[in-house]
Amino acid sequence: MSQSKNTPVVKRELLFPFIIITSLFALWGIANDLTNPMVSAFKKVMPELSNMQASLVQFAFYFGYFFMALPAALFIRKYSYKAGIILGLTLYAIGAFLFYPAAALQEFNYFLISLWVITCGLAFLETTSNPLILSLGDKETATQRLNLAQAFNPIGSLIGMIVAQQFVISALRSDDKNETGELVYDTLSTSAKAVVRENDLSIISVPYIILGLVVLVIMGVILFTKIPKTVAADKMSLSASFQKLFANKNYLFGVVAQAFYVGAQIMCWTYIFQYVDNINESLPEDHQALTATWYNVAAMIIFLSGRWIGTALMKTMNPSKVLMLFGLGGVVFSAGAILLPGEIGLYSLVGISLFMSIMFPTIYGIALKDMGDEAKIGSAGLVMAIVGGALMPVLQGGILDWGGPGFSDVQVLGFIPEVNFSFILPLICLVVVTIYGYVTFNTSKK
Repeated sequence: MSQSKNTPVVKRELLFPFIIITSLFALWGIANDLTNPMVSAFKKVMPELSNMQASLVQFAFYFGYFFMALPAALFIRKYSYKAGIILGLTLYAIGAFLFYPAAALQEFNYFLISLWVITCGLAFLETTSNPLILSLGDKETATQRLNLAQAFNPIGSLIGMIVAQQFVISALRSDDKNETGELVYDTLSTSAKAVVRENDLSIISVPYIILGLVVLVIMGVILFTKIPKTVAADKMSLSASFQKLFANKNYLFGVVAQAFYVGAQIMCWTYIFQYVDNINESLPEDHQALTATWYNVAAMIIFLSGRWIGTALMKTMNPSKVLMLFGLGGVVFSAGAILLPGEIGLYSLVGISLFMSIMFPTIYGIALKDMGDEAKIGSAGLVMAIVGGALMPVLQGGILDWGGPGFSDVQVLGFIPEVNFSFILPLICLVVVTIYGYVTFNTSKK
């Protein structure tokens, strides 16, 4: 009989630390998917912004990961996981509370700074929580324990999406239309527009302020929670770790693949709002308008399901092969989002999430495979790769601006609206991921 059958995934004495650390996975899921719809929200509240300028919401948010991941790893290496978590939650709360003065001053750049500070905190949390969860118990159940904790991230994402729709998007007055379909905002006087703008920016800020309060509560609990100490010192020097990492082609390609994957994910979950808006503009007046958030929720449910399907497949299939096949599926469905018209293309866009579901943890595992002491710094590099989510949406926003502020000002090849064509970028990103799966699968067979 295997000893692992008698080994609990989480020991009773470690159950409370496990639960409280697992809550962090949900916390960054909430922040991520509360923020995705804000590109569309800010564009509606501040119509003077171009699509590319509005996409700076994602640039500010995800650039924090790139900026802070390595300092977070070095901080944790010097001090402790608990210290890293406390500092991360502090930055998270500060960034959330900065939404209050940003809304009061009605300054878009201040919102961007707030989002950047939040993700500096999230970089600490992500760099800390994964290895900490692995260490909270026996090595033989470490993977099961991490998979269990990661399951709470999509749950947090669903909460973020629903909060964004119910308490932000649906409450905004900037996009109200009259009986003729004309924006009411455009017909208002300057003073009335100022009132609407102030109201809507306050609406955007409230969920973040409440989230900041929740973060403080969790931080208070963690302060008084005993986190078990892990094995202290790395045997390898920092310079030796970097030397070994830069000589590892599998790892370097993994960082590139991770950056492209995150870029694809953020683009698909951000610009679904513009994709749906374009469909709604073509619908007859008596047709019920589509709600992008519910399609995003469906995508997240599919994403969560795909993670379990992929995990089950990996019991009998090489992870690199699964990554390659899921990558090919993502490429096909991205092509569908570009070429297929109306709601059929939208269904294809939602379906991409099934194939993206296993990519982050699978690339993470393949890139760090067979590493020793350099894995801690290596994991920071993979968190830094989240910067793909900062850069790619800005490029996609640039495509949307080709012909003007609308989403179908230009018809590529005479029949593809620019918003549909902009999904060529996720397609290219998923091609890169597919190639990484193919290359690492062939390498593993040698």
